[in-house]
Amino acid sequence: MIIKNGKVFTNEGTFEEKDLYVEGEYFQKETTDDRIVDAKDCYVIPGLVDVHFHGCVGYDMCDGTKEAIQKLAEYEATNGILAICPATMTIPEADLLKIMSAAKAYEGKTGADLVGINMEGPFISAAKKGAQKEDDIKTPDLAMYRKLQEASGGLIKLVDLAPETDKAMEFIDQVKDEVHISIAHTTADYDTAMTAIRHGADHVTHLYNAMPSFTHRAPGVIGAARDGECYVELICDGVHIHPSCVRATFEMFGDDKIVLISDSMMATGMEDGQYELGGQPVTVVGNRATLTEGGAIAGSATNLMDCMRTAVKEMGIPLYSAVKCATVNPAKSIGIEQKYGSLEEGMYASAVLLDQELNIVSVIQKGQVK
Repeated sequence: MIIKNGKVFTNEGTFEEKDLYVEGEYFQKETTDDRIVDAKDCYVIPGLVDVHFHGCVGYDMCDGTKEAIQKLAEYEATNGILAICPATMTIPEADLLKIMSAAKAYEGKTGADLVGINMEGPFISAAKKGAQKEDDIKTPDLAMYRKLQEASGGLIKLVDLAPETDKAMEFIDQVKDEVHISIAHTTADYDTAMTAIRHGADHVTHLYNAMPSFTHRAPGVIGAARDGECYVELICDGVHIHPSCVRATFEMFGDDKIVLISDSMMATGMEDGQYELGGQPVTVVGNRATLTEGGAIAGSATNLMDCMRTAVKEMGIPLYSAVKCATVNPAKSIGIEQKYGSLEEGMYASAVLLDQELNIVSVIQKGQVK
């Protein structure tokens, strides 16, 4: 297959008019496949990579079934998100084991590739629990993590934790070489967060949300992430973070360390109404999802492609930077950049063609036009 005449995203920081060659499932220097995909007047970008979302179209990762994972994968792929690392919640260990076992058994013949699991909880702070359920919060537990990782077949790519909690630093020391640690749902100050980063934490969960504010005398986790050069997740759904703050964050971190995420929950792709997240009732109106009791923001109702569009069209983020932060960076942040996140030779031939208004024209996954 040859993808011709498109404005192709490159790792050098540009969109370049050139042809892409696909042989089998991979981008290559040349091809024996004579199929032509005309990308005239289109941007050609890598398939998006979402490393933090919970659900969509009425299903949730915490359903703990292969069917749920399949529904998530199909919806995401339709929207140009071709690699997924869905998130769990702070729920009982037995339920987490069920989720991990389902993920291990999942075959994934259609839809986005399941490339990992983001374990968001239960190792968080009750003071910053957000939409997480306090009764199931635990201190970091190595044996529990190892049991869950074994049940998942090694799929857990991110473990979220509050570094100020008991045994957190010890836990980071024990697992930093086998999984990425994300600072999350935390009351940590700057010094505590920096200590966690020195121990091996390299990621921050939904920056600004469920953590102390960034101020001139108390920069907190946000300042530590900037100084420690962590990857930081950013939700650009127009609800979680003000556009001015999004622009300031790109100025502060640059487009090398920001990871756009959706944090979407099961109402994404559905009508307004009553839903659930982590065993708690959620009310969804438009793209705003809040706990029915208490009103805390409960994830988003926006997929990653729409978040990327919002960043560009409503928040003033350059298209190249937004694409990079939804493809290259998330792939790097969980260690799958050898096959996902770019259009370079040897990578999976997974790409999305967008028109000038950033609408999807075509989705290509592993050399197949969907």
